[in-house]
Amino acid sequence: MGDPMISKGVTLTRHLLDDRTPLEGDLGALLIKIGAASKLLSREVNRAALHGRLGYTGEVNVQGEQIAQLDLWSNEVFVDALKETGLVCTMVSEEMEAPLHVDRNCLPGSYVVCFDPVDGSSNIDINGTVGTIFSVRHRRGHGREHVAMDTLQKGTEQVAAGYVMYGPSTMFVYAAGHAVHGFTWDQTVDDYLLTHADIRIPQRGKTYSVNCGNYHRWAEPTRQAVDYLSTPDKATGRPYSLRYVGSMVADMHRTLLGGGIFMYPGEAGGGKNANGKLRLLYEVAPMAYIVEQAGGRASTGVERVLDIEPKECHQRVPVVIGSTDDVALVEEFYRGKR
Repeated sequence: MGDPMISKGVTLTRHLLDDRTPLEGDLGALLIKIGAASKLLSREVNRAALHGRLGYTGEVNVQGEQIAQLDLWSNEVFVDALKETGLVCTMVSEEMEAPLHVDRNCLPGSYVVCFDPVDGSSNIDINGTVGTIFSVRHRRGHGREHVAMDTLQKGTEQVAAGYVMYGPSTMFVYAAGHAVHGFTWDQTVDDYLLTHADIRIPQRGKTYSVNCGNYHRWAEPTRQAVDYLSTPDKATGRPYSLRYVGSMVADMHRTLLGGGIFMYPGEAGGGKNANGKLRLLYEVAPMAYIVEQAGGRASTGVERVLDIEPKECHQRVPVVIGSTDDVALVEEFYRGKR
């Protein structure tokens, strides 16, 4: 018989436009367009080797990172798709040095979208999992300074956030204020079908996800927390299993469904990764929004991610995110309670 929910064929469009789905304004239409753009990208990810989109361009982005060929193409796809909606006034992307302002779209009720078009793009060359992350906020400001005001909003101001995972199957996961839902792309009907309704993250998990290659660069509280998680102790359910893909989307998707914790901490001694590697606006904040709505927790180790006031578009922040109990445990190390 199969899963009755899947057999009913609830598509992303039907779900978002259903009167029982509490979405405000044109948010549903915007999410549908993001879903359509992600299908184009999914096809290209699958054929990257055939279309010569593997490897790097030889250029670096504003973060000083090498730009993969797929990064540039995917950024253009999302920019064009968001422009076409007529709903997006300003965009912030990992691949653009400054926000892109679309003056003709700056109408009442318009949105700001921050996105990472290909998270984990270095995985493309080895046929690894990659993804897209996005965050939606309202346009708030007025006058000549409204772009800065619109983009530098706290995570609590998000009205929706989501990610798309390009793995064995392509999944679209979003949250918009009430619940987290996941859809799987059925290529036979060329549509996303609801497969994971009302996702809830377990209160505690059995895995931790962190780049242990940076162990000797971490501050002492981070090393202590990871040592604790990896030390056998039957009474507390340790050791946790280490799982790390190197794509935030893939690592967070596993954490969201199975519980546990994902970390990308800052490095001791200053330097460019003193606040970690991940960007607040289009990586950390949207994932924090999703995880909190699924019943989890997102922290820098000392403060709630969604309460951080952004200072610039590509700001980096450390992150400890996942099951409530696991995040609270790591926070104890950061606060000197363990």
